[in-house]
Amino acid sequence: MEAAGSPYTIDAVTKIEEKPATRPVARQRRPMQRFLWWLLTVSALGITAYFVPPYLVGGTTVPGLDRSIPGYYTSLVIHALPAGIALAIGPFQFVTRLRQRFPRGHRIAGRVYLIAVVVAALAATYSSVVTKSGFALQVAFFALILAWLFTAAQAYRTIRRGDVKAHRIWMIRNYTLTFAAVTLRVYQLILLQVWPLMPDLEYSEIYTSSAWLSLVGNIAVAEYFIVHRILAPRPRRTAA
Repeated sequence: MEAAGSPYTIDAVTKIEEKPATRPVARQRRPMQRFLWWLLTVSALGITAYFVPPYLVGGTTVPGLDRSIPGYYTSLVIHALPAGIALAIGPFQFVTRLRQRFPRGHRIAGRVYLIAVVVAALAATYSSVVTKSGFALQVAFFALILAWLFTAAQAYRTIRRGDVKAHRIWMIRNYTLTFAAVTLRVYQLILLQVWPLMPDLEYSEIYTSSAWLSLVGNIAVAEYFIVHRILAPRPRRTAA
């Protein structure tokens, strides 16, 4: 029996009870999101800690480093340090709680990240021009550099005009390209395992294939995430 003047009728209450709640679904996704974030962060910090220091102490342990090319080693050092900084900063910029609790720190880290990307990209431009690893690798690196700089510029432009959602999308795209430093080495490790099965394959071809796989693969993953998680309409949350 319904109370006089009550906005809730028996039919309305029944419809509310029949609507599926969306909050449990969101909660089920959180453990996976946390796992992926930790995987991303550990990979980024691990690659930075392992591959950047050798360039800062003379590069004697860097395999295949051609010192006969003028300025080649210097450009790699100038590229490696800021690229490592950007790689390490990136994951923490996507943590909502950190952004909300330390907005000023988020802005400062964002500026450092973008400056690091620009410096690393410009240094990589020279090393890509003078490298003797082949035209196919040069094209892959130039495509990465152009996309890296373009997405950084778009991320800066959108946040300057206050478009937070667009800024987030462009930063996802940009960090995906930064993270190519990780996936390139993952693909390289996988291809090296099958190298004995293809004895005619040269190491330069393995490295070039890894570079293209990391570039195309990372872009595909980023666009999938953006379309299905950022741009897709979210289901309404119903009140109990």
